[in-house]
Amino acid sequence: MKRSLLPAIALALSLASCANIGSPDGGRYDEEPPVVTHSSPDNKSVGVKSKKINIHFNEFIKLENASEQVVISPPQTEQPNVRATDKSVKVDLYDTLRDSTTYTIDFGDAIVDNNEGNPMGKYTFSFSTGETIDTMEVSGTVLNAENLEPVKGILVGLYPADSLWSDTLFTTTPFLRVGRTNGSGQFTIKGVKDGSYHACALQDMDGNYFFSQKSETLAWDTLTLHTSQKPDLRPDTVWLDTVTIDKILMVPFIHYYPDDVTLISFLEAGQDKHLLKSERPTAEHFTIYFTAPQDTLPALRGLNFDDRCVIPEPSEHNDTITYWLTDTLAAYLDTISFSLTYPDTDTLGIDQQQTDTLSLVAKMPHSKVQKQRQKQIDDWNKQHEKRIKKGKDPDAINEVNPFETVFLESKLSPGTSLAPNQNLTIAFNEPIAEVDTSKIHFYQVVDSQYVDEPYLLLPVEDNIKAYRLYAEWQSATAYQFVADSLAFTSALGTQSKGIKADLRVKSDDEFGAIFIKLIGQDEHCIVQLLDKSDKPVAEGETVNQRVDFFYLKPGDYYMRMFVDRNQNGVWDTGEYASQTQPEEVFYFPKPITLRARFEVEQEWNYRGIPRTKQKPEAITKQKADKEKSIKNRNAEREQEKQKNKRK
Repeated sequence: MKRSLLPAIALALSLASCANIGSPDGGRYDEEPPVVTHSSPDNKSVGVKSKKINIHFNEFIKLENASEQVVISPPQTEQPNVRATDKSVKVDLYDTLRDSTTYTIDFGDAIVDNNEGNPMGKYTFSFSTGETIDTMEVSGTVLNAENLEPVKGILVGLYPADSLWSDTLFTTTPFLRVGRTNGSGQFTIKGVKDGSYHACALQDMDGNYFFSQKSETLAWDTLTLHTSQKPDLRPDTVWLDTVTIDKILMVPFIHYYPDDVTLISFLEAGQDKHLLKSERPTAEHFTIYFTAPQDTLPALRGLNFDDRCVIPEPSEHNDTITYWLTDTLAAYLDTISFSLTYPDTDTLGIDQQQTDTLSLVAKMPHSKVQKQRQKQIDDWNKQHEKRIKKGKDPDAINEVNPFETVFLESKLSPGTSLAPNQNLTIAFNEPIAEVDTSKIHFYQVVDSQYVDEPYLLLPVEDNIKAYRLYAEWQSATAYQFVADSLAFTSALGTQSKGIKADLRVKSDDEFGAIFIKLIGQDEHCIVQLLDKSDKPVAEGETVNQRVDFFYLKPGDYYMRMFVDRNQNGVWDTGEYASQTQPEEVFYFPKPITLRARFEVEQEWNYRGIPRTKQKPEAITKQKADKEKSIKNRNAEREQEKQKNKRK
């Protein structure tokens, strides 16, 4: 009988494959980027009438982040269809083609090969419906007006700077040409006709390519831009592998101008006002959120509770308001109902009084809180009885159940350090209604003795849950703050337990000072020292171009300033209708290092370098897009082979 050889062959193949652990060498990786073989119409064609573009490549390709990368100019009212199919990219335009117009399809670096993801590089396809094709370019950067952050993904467009230009063009007419910023806030508008232009930027919310609603971030500049070009050279690095440079070549190219346009973008004040949401996280309070700041608090009328027993806790601009229910009966309700009257912006942009009826259920109803608390009491009592029966802890007999009474929670740390120019803040988790000052004690510690010290205790402005203690603080001195039980009573009737905090006022030697001298002509400026998160830690108004900061902790500080045109002490945004730009913001381009017991004198010519180069990289949150590059996997694999041979 003949026996089949198939099982034996299969077994042999299996053993052979098992003998070689790891991947076999499948040949060199493809490191060549995709190459255009032909297109219809040809790139840079003139007299084009077709709205369908087909670009063919020498290998299978794909598009990455096409919605972010691909920009078509002139801007299209109806969204084009851009897609990758096998070895081609197809673009279908749906708008009517304009006569004698250059069209550009800027793919950025969206085109990569299908297998290894090697980028084709920056690629732009262009054609003209007329007899000539426009090739000028305009480049620059868009920055956030308030913090000079690069603005990613915002549209930048051009309008002709001729008899057609007016302030209303940006609010009525789509851009003539358009580009989009990358992660560094940089943009390039291609296919521009030689001429003069005005540039604007727009976070286009409705797809009409002009500024039409307050919710759109915008920027504009009255400076007239004139296009030009000249031959130039730029360095091109040739790499042997991922870490070794072979040579640097100087490559000729056409340099297009202007290439340093700077647009400062902002969101106008007076955003549309709408009720965003409402919630009741606990039985004792609920919160109302609005989409924009409110000039006044809304009118609230309780439908099943007494609204006179409600205490509002508004945010700085009244766009978030927490209401505390001081009536126990209201807090016990599973559902509270009320009417709310507030300004609401209609479709014409006019604020109208809107009244809504709202019903809110507590995420944690009072009955459930009580049930959980009772369980805690019962569990503690059971454990307490067991401890007494065992007789191991005599003190347990007089121990009080900590869950029997709900106390007002203080956020004051038991050990607190202060600078000599600070005051002590005592914050709680509920609004404070009463303070029994007979139960408040404040001491200075002198030779281990506690000496009564005069003080002043006042509510913190704009914070209904905090008090501040003012005293004549002495450096390098110890103090103690004591509040007996029941010293503070909240608006909900909760009382505080005993509070004791040992305080230490640091020595002058633990601090430093920074003195800033501005070089410029602006009279009213606000200078801010910032931490590594770009957050202000100190602020001062200049007097005779100077501002001094004392009692600063050692460390690195960054610096920002703005020109306070209206002298209101806060940064103000702009408004297009009145042609008002935002108040100018500047950054000191490097950190200031401060050591203890040192004073730093720093002059600052804040207009000395372009604002695009001012903000330090360390505190810039919007980072540049990661540059796509050839994988160089063959060189990496060869290095790995050589390393294995040496072993």
